[in-house]
Amino acid sequence: MANKKKKVNPKIEDAQRQEPTNIENRTSPDSIEGQSGDAEGPKGYGEEYYYDGSAHPAADATQKAGEMRGDESAASSESTEQEAAGGGKNGDDDDDDEIEGENTEKKMPFLDHLEELRWTLLRSLLAIIIGAIICFIFNEKIIQALRWVAPSNMNLVILAPTEGFMISVKVAMFAGLVLALPFVAYEFWKFIVPGLLAKEKKLVPPIVFFTVLCFLVGGAFAYFLILRFALQFLLNFQEHTENMIAIGKYLGFVVTLILVFGVVFELPVLSFFLSKIGLLTPEFLRTKRRYGIVVIFIAAALLTPPDVMTQLMLAGPLIILYEISIWVSAAAVKKNKEQEDEDLSD
Repeated sequence: MANKKKKVNPKIEDAQRQEPTNIENRTSPDSIEGQSGDAEGPKGYGEEYYYDGSAHPAADATQKAGEMRGDESAASSESTEQEAAGGGKNGDDDDDDEIEGENTEKKMPFLDHLEELRWTLLRSLLAIIIGAIICFIFNEKIIQALRWVAPSNMNLVILAPTEGFMISVKVAMFAGLVLALPFVAYEFWKFIVPGLLAKEKKLVPPIVFFTVLCFLVGGAFAYFLILRFALQFLLNFQEHTENMIAIGKYLGFVVTLILVFGVVFELPVLSFFLSKIGLLTPEFLRTKRRYGIVVIFIAAALLTPPDVMTQLMLAGPLIILYEISIWVSAAAVKKNKEQEDEDLSD
């Protein structure tokens, strides 16, 4: 039986003559005839596919061109949105070809913070040592001043051969701390400054001044009022006894109360600073007043010698200072609102 010549679609035959392809990678004419849309598409013939699933070169090029146009459109849209949001080139906000963040202060790593803290402590300790050396020269006069608040019938005794020298060193260190307090306070606030805003950095000089002032007021309050009445009450509580106290015990008691009262008198300064930077409000202090009083009595018990009288003498002024801190916080918050209103009006 004679083989009949298979008919081929003329359109496909013309396409094969115009675009010869590798037979291994193309479909057969029979499979092409089965494709839908023979009479559609460019040049009058349907889409052709390779065995590996890829499309015709013309269709692939058209698809790539569409993708490129889409990418350019998306990039243009993104650039337009960035400019509308106020961003310039290179990610900055003012289109000055500078990367945003280069003009701001660099964030200090944690290890650098520790290094700065170490140098702050070293400088403060050096200032205290220098002050102690100066005060050691006037050691006898300082001890006489601390002895002045005690009753006249009290005798100070030395119970160990080295106690006299050690007491002189401790008193000199205490007096050196008081003498170097302005520098120590400045070093402390200078360490805090890098974490503050520009307007908050202006608060540092007055805060340093009031830090020193409040410490001196607290120390003077303890020296002239609390110590005199406390020693009169404690030493005359028992009758028919002779008051012979070790000089180390006495000076330790006096110095501890002066330091404690000096530190707790910093409460209004701390309240002002925290309220000024927005971390504390007078409403919070008012609502937590009951808890604050409990904390005050606990702190008084921990910071004073183990007797009820001295604890009450510390807790009383602390409660008064707590109420003053509420007033100071309210004044600071009110000042912040006034400044914000002025900024908005400008």
